[in-house]
Amino acid sequence: MLAAACGDDGDDDTEASDDTTEDTSEESAAPATGEAAPSCEGEEDGTFTIGALLPETGDLAGLGPPEIAGAQLAVEEINAGGGVNGTPITYLPGDSGDSDPDIANPTVDGHLENGADMILGAASSGISLNVIDKITGACKIHFSPANTSKELSTYDDDDLYFRTAPSDILQGAVLADLIIEEGNTTLGILARQDSYGEGLLEDTKGPFEEQGGEVVYEAVYDPEAQTFESEVQGLVTEDPDALALIGFEESSRILTSLIEQGFTPQNKKIYMVDGNTSNTYYTDLPAGALNGVKGTSPLTDLSEDFTQRLLGVNPGLQDYLYAGETYDAVLITALAAQIAGTDNPAEVAAQINGVTRDGEKCGGWEECLALIEAGDDVDYDGASGPQEFSQNGEPTEASFGILVYRADINETDPAMTEYVQAQI
Repeated sequence: MLAAACGDDGDDDTEASDDTTEDTSEESAAPATGEAAPSCEGEEDGTFTIGALLPETGDLAGLGPPEIAGAQLAVEEINAGGGVNGTPITYLPGDSGDSDPDIANPTVDGHLENGADMILGAASSGISLNVIDKITGACKIHFSPANTSKELSTYDDDDLYFRTAPSDILQGAVLADLIIEEGNTTLGILARQDSYGEGLLEDTKGPFEEQGGEVVYEAVYDPEAQTFESEVQGLVTEDPDALALIGFEESSRILTSLIEQGFTPQNKKIYMVDGNTSNTYYTDLPAGALNGVKGTSPLTDLSEDFTQRLLGVNPGLQDYLYAGETYDAVLITALAAQIAGTDNPAEVAAQINGVTRDGEKCGGWEECLALIEAGDDVDYDGASGPQEFSQNGEPTEASFGILVYRADINETDPAMTEYVQAQI
């Protein structure tokens, strides 16, 4: 695995530093490249239809607005450019809810009944794992902009599952590097009990210990619990230098308990991750309570032009987490459908990996469409950067933001965000 720091939000010209770490173990060998080859036949009806499975409610509702805006912006731009194979995309909104399958499953059922060729989502890896068999079993594309669980890398999905978010193997290494670089030698980890939390715990603990750190306390908690006092007390008793908190919206209650116990950002290092860094989660905490907290998230130094286009869709956006990945998921799949000349999901899926590599570089619908119409192979580099999909249909390189919370309000400060590139 390779990782390199790339400067902050206000330093677009900063080159990658020489502080590059390399892991040459067998586990870090480059993943296989190749095209998807679904065994199902699929059907077409002439219209490429996307069914959204994005978090309008539930533990990850804070991620919903930027993801939904990214999807809507992509659809608007594709349709303004003539649509897919000359026909406008149909976009069906839909809520993923939280870990309760009573929301996600009916959403998927409705989309399938309405002819969706692609299900866009979920944000939560656990929700995706609940519905993936239903989607791929119907010979439809399942494409998430935010799933990070490594369990999905090798899931038996008939080559119909894809994601623009990188595996937590990458994020765990970035997080461990950050904790070590800031001088912490002992670490406590609190992680929610699901495929995301437990996977990222493992992927953070391993690299941290490989660099000489010691994990002195770890606990996997039930996110639906009424209280987290037991886990918090265990952490406080062990008194590590730092805490990695891996969770969703419930992290606000955990942080409240930690602060009450004296484990605060003023005397300890606290690190969070993509699932709990939304700027909408911590309004109930005292202003400035998170001053000094840092977090990691798959994040690209988004262009001003792109963020302004997002704000044109939703002027109320408070952050842009996974907006670029969602936009790119729609663009990549639409370009694959254009190359395939059909909305048949099996034939579209066979083109998706190739859209992200080994061709003429392009970004945006009109630029890539012109190349396709000229008979050229395309290599799409989008809002979230180069994707370079492996045969498993996921990025082999990604950009991560090191987020820093402000001193006055419990939101991250974009001006202080640093970016790190990582690849397998």
